[in-house]
Amino acid sequence: MQVYLAGVWPWRNGGGYDKSVTELRPYILESFYYADQDTERLIPYFGDFLLDSGAFTFMQNAGSAVNWDDYAHKYAAFVVRNNVKKYIELDLDYIIGCDGARRLRSILEEETGRKAIPVWHPIRGKNNFLEMCEEYEYVALGGIVGKKWQGTEQYMPWFISEAHKRGAKIHGLGFTKLQKLPYYHFDSVDSTAWTTGNRFGYLYFFNGKTMVKKDAPKGYRIGDSRAAALHNFTEWIKFQKWADVHL
Repeated sequence: MQVYLAGVWPWRNGGGYDKSVTELRPYILESFYYADQDTERLIPYFGDFLLDSGAFTFMQNAGSAVNWDDYAHKYAAFVVRNNVKKYIELDLDYIIGCDGARRLRSILEEETGRKAIPVWHPIRGKNNFLEMCEEYEYVALGGIVGKKWQGTEQYMPWFISEAHKRGAKIHGLGFTKLQKLPYYHFDSVDSTAWTTGNRFGYLYFFNGKTMVKKDAPKGYRIGDSRAAALHNFTEWIKFQKWADVHL
């Protein structure tokens, strides 16, 4: 299983992560909304790269009506310019409807010349998921971060199994429950969990099988958040390498 590290952009620190990236070649999920020149410069060094559209973040920060066609054109241009092999559609079912999301996906695929990774949400219906798995080599389950699966997570193995029956790989968007990864056989997941230590003052360590966290001693706090972030980043890369073989 590939475990992509997401949420890296605030911690790049103008090249502070370059050595870790070029030497350790991590799997990275980056949002197009946050992608910049550093992102484009480092893409060739990533062990694998998954690009998210960042459409929802963009909408939250736009402050006015969004021209989604224009956004899709810019997104497609970035994919082409950087030869991105894996990119996720504009995941906007709950904003512009399923038909609108499919239309934007068609724009992306026409302009990039390669298929996007479609994201399934419950509002698309079970049959749509099965059709996606027949049509696409890689699909994703969405709504995990937004708690759309709350109370129904036990059905995830069915979706994973059905995708594999049809020869499709499946990604769990924002699936961060480490204790469940051995039982939910996603082909890949992404997580911002590694950033929680950076934000709340504890360090992660890879113990040879999973990640454990160590709080700062009582009465103390981690003074250098950038150094802590770099430590947590490299420890999670160790977990990536282990998960590649064992999950």
